[in-house]
Amino acid sequence: MSVTSLAGSIRLFVPDALEAGAAIRLNPGQAHYLGTVMRRSAGEMLRVFNGQDGEWAARLEEIRRDRAQIGVLEQTRVQVPEPDLWLAFAPLKRDATDMLVQKATELGVAMLLPVLTERTNTARLNLDRLTAIAIEAAEQCERLTVPILRAPVRLDRLLADWPPARPLFVGWERSEAPLLGPCPGPAGLLIGPEGGLSRIDQAMLLGCPAMRKNSLGPRILRAETAAIVGLTLLQAPGSG
Repeated sequence: MSVTSLAGSIRLFVPDALEAGAAIRLNPGQAHYLGTVMRRSAGEMLRVFNGQDGEWAARLEEIRRDRAQIGVLEQTRVQVPEPDLWLAFAPLKRDATDMLVQKATELGVAMLLPVLTERTNTARLNLDRLTAIAIEAAEQCERLTVPILRAPVRLDRLLADWPPARPLFVGWERSEAPLLGPCPGPAGLLIGPEGGLSRIDQAMLLGCPAMRKNSLGPRILRAETAAIVGLTLLQAPGSG
């Protein structure tokens, strides 16, 4: 079976171990999606991944309104290393946070770290919903992993726990900082809230040895736009 023959087929994330011959029961939401939304029937092909075992071709063996089972056939892609890039971000209004999580997943972020700054608009996040958004984005963009989503922490706690060997790049508005460029190896990006980083936030960041002050360009960007720009610049050609 070739990857080409499966082009355009549905991809699903499953938590189960993947190997030839495995029978996997899908969750009710996946069963509803396949049977009711996508009108799939028993015998049709799909692709599955779990973040560890690569991607596999599978056959839909049983499909009903609230349950479905697949049979795993053969591996179509081996697991390969992905960017070791973390994104720390101040939670935004619901739609903006949803978009940020979706686009960060598409851009290959390995870990999502909500951080509470002095001007953060909201401290409440539905982590289950955001995880579902990340899973759906990973399924659609054909990456082999789903980013880890952490619970929100205050900025001082984030910085206290930050690994010293992992540079933390911060988009610093209205400064003469150098433009953010490609970074090989592990890295992190911090995007502040819509109101920008306060002087208290900035003082904490300046005391973090791993922090690197950078510009994201000449314009003042919305936070979700800044995340997309920063992640793109860090992975630009030449980053390895």
